[in-house]
Amino acid sequence: MTDRTVFCQRLQCEAEALPKPPYPGELGERIYNNISKAAWQQWLGHQTMLINEYRLTPIDPKAREFLVREMEKFLFEGKEDKPEDYVPPSEGE
Repeated sequence: MTDRTVFCQRLQCEAEALPKPPYPGELGERIYNNISKAAWQQWLGHQTMLINEYRLTPIDPKAREFLVREMEKFLFEGKEDKPEDYVPPSEGE
């Protein structure tokens, strides 16, 4: 556990900070300074859903661009776009 906290823009509260930038470059620094560990974990779950539902290949440059746009919307704008026909897994799956 880290002693560092941030005011998380997604959760709108003071929370445990990430131990290091989770993404390279300026965006990674912005996330590191403004997004909590808990919110980052929420993003990872949402990203997994997007990859699975849209059948994305993360090595594809277009898929990566899409995921970066979605990450910024999720973390900094509070938007969680889901596919039109998305059905969340039932409890216990």
